[in-house]
Amino acid sequence: MAEGRVFFAAEGHTGRSERGPVESPRSLDRLDRAIIEALQANGREPFRQIAASLGVSEATIRNRYARLCRANVLQVTGVTNPLGLGFEAQAMLGIKTDGPPEPVADAIAAWREAGYVVVTAGQFDLLVEVLCTDRRHLLDIINRVRSLDGVVSTESFVYLELWKQVYDWGRRFGGIPERELEGRTA
Repeated sequence: MAEGRVFFAAEGHTGRSERGPVESPRSLDRLDRAIIEALQANGREPFRQIAASLGVSEATIRNRYARLCRANVLQVTGVTNPLGLGFEAQAMLGIKTDGPPEPVADAIAAWREAGYVVVTAGQFDLLVEVLCTDRRHLLDIINRVRSLDGVVSTESFVYLELWKQVYDWGRRFGGIPERELEGRTA
């Protein structure tokens, strides 16, 4: 598995994060949703301030936050602009496999260049977002993907300009949809 990224959260909490599927879909109550929405508005807001605004204890916020992170429902991280860090090539790779896509997804997810790996339905079996230092590095990664067992073909979508990138789904849609979350078991 890929080495997890170090992430930061309110109150200076640090830890290792391996993003992946939500292992145990669970019911999110109004407090869980309110915590998520508060952190989407300001990922550095102190837990004590979130607690005060929601009328609960700081310990409750800490416990809920930890549980949401462990369940892969929530991750608070510093979002950067890759160009500002010196990365000059970013692309989405569409990948077709000749069998189950999971082994290919596992292999690519271990690469530091892969920041987003999803199994999909449709034209491609996988979509992979890669971040590279330059176009030569990107070509090396594309060739590395093509050489993996099970890969039939790839199509590359090289990013020319980042127009929009947001991580505020709950806030943008007026809250996390209850119909999507209620009724799931813990």
